[in-house]
Amino acid sequence: MASFVKRKILIIDDDQDILDLLEYNLIKEGYQVKALSDSRHALQVAIDFLPDLVLLDIMMPHFDGIEVCRQ
Repeated sequence: MASFVKRKILIIDDDQDILDLLEYNLIKEGYQVKALSDSRHALQVAIDFLPDLVLLDIMMPHFDGIEVCRQ
C-alpha cells in the first residue's frame, strides 16, 4: 500500500476572513496548512514548515507580498 504524503501550503494574508476560508477549504481537501496574518513572521515560518506552495497576498502592512517573496 502506497503512503500518502500531505502536501503543505503556507497562506499569508492580512485579511482574517480570507485566511479562514482558504484554510478551511484546503484542510478539507487534505492539505496540511499554516495560515499567517502577519508578514513579519513569514520567512521563519516558511523555513520551519517547508511548504510545497505559498499563497501570498501582495498588499499587506509591514512587508508586502513582493518583499516577502524576495526574502
